[in-house]
Amino acid sequence: MKLFTEEEQLQIRRAVESAETNTSGEIRVCVEKTCSEDVLDRAANYFYRLEMDKTKLRNGVLIYLATVDRKFAIIGDAGINAVVPPDFWDSAKECMLEQFKHGQLIEGIVEGVKMAGKQLKKFFPYAKGDKNELPDDVAFMDGE
Repeated sequence: MKLFTEEEQLQIRRAVESAETNTSGEIRVCVEKTCSEDVLDRAANYFYRLEMDKTKLRNGVLIYLATVDRKFAIIGDAGINAVVPPDFWDSAKECMLEQFKHGQLIEGIVEGVKMAGKQLKKFFPYAKGDKNELPDDVAFMDGE
């Protein structure tokens, strides 16, 4: 399923790669057309299906979007959630939503990735020998 052009996918991938160069944390972007349940439940489901809970420091962040239903969520694993301010994911969502309101979907996603990367860098800086534990490409789901 291609919801984004090759160039848009590359923009998102580059944002993830850039954000992860300064942190041991992992960021994934997961996209599908529709969301048939509560958006946070859906994001959590994909968080586990993408094995984001298996990172060494439990510092994965998932940005989930359902493009047709216009729903999105950002969730972090236990390690990052323990250290970011309680309202951090909400403030990141607000910044993304501002871009989305102007029809700038890719820019909003990239902004969310950058914000997640800054928090990960602050609390989980890059460590020598750190390896990329998860793919950086967009995960396109089909609503299973």
